[in-house]
Amino acid sequence: AQSRTKCNFSFYMQVKNLLSPQEKAKQILIDLDLWEKRDQKASELSHGYQRSLELGIALATEPILLLLDEPTSGLSPEETLDMIQLIQDIGKKITILLVEHNMNLVMSISDKITVLSQGKLIAEGSAETIQRDPDVQRVYLGGAC
Repeated sequence: AQSRTKCNFSFYMQVKNLLSPQEKAKQILIDLDLWEKRDQKASELSHGYQRSLELGIALATEPILLLLDEPTSGLSPEETLDMIQLIQDIGKKITILLVEHNMNLVMSISDKITVLSQGKLIAEGSAETIQRDPDVQRVYLGGAC
């Protein structure tokens, strides 16, 4: 006789435990500080709010990995600070893969950093490790520190 491992997987979920699409959208807008802008057209939002809305659209799909390519590009200093906070908040819930050339931003929010130059890996590790790496200093940080 074969022994079978009991599995807790079920194709059926309790419907009462699901949020309605409206509740889900409302929560995302609240989390991204967009609730007060909910009646505005996306084209009427500031560039910073449009970038936040882009994040919200991605989050609505309930990803397990969020890929962000230069999320602060074109943002004002204030909008950049807001975006950094959003990324940090989102990063507490899901994994984020961030492609970014702003090294100060990368150093301030990343747990693990992988540095590429000319398509080749030159360093990997914590912000502290990356900052001390001579190849990274030469390529991205403007010389030895």
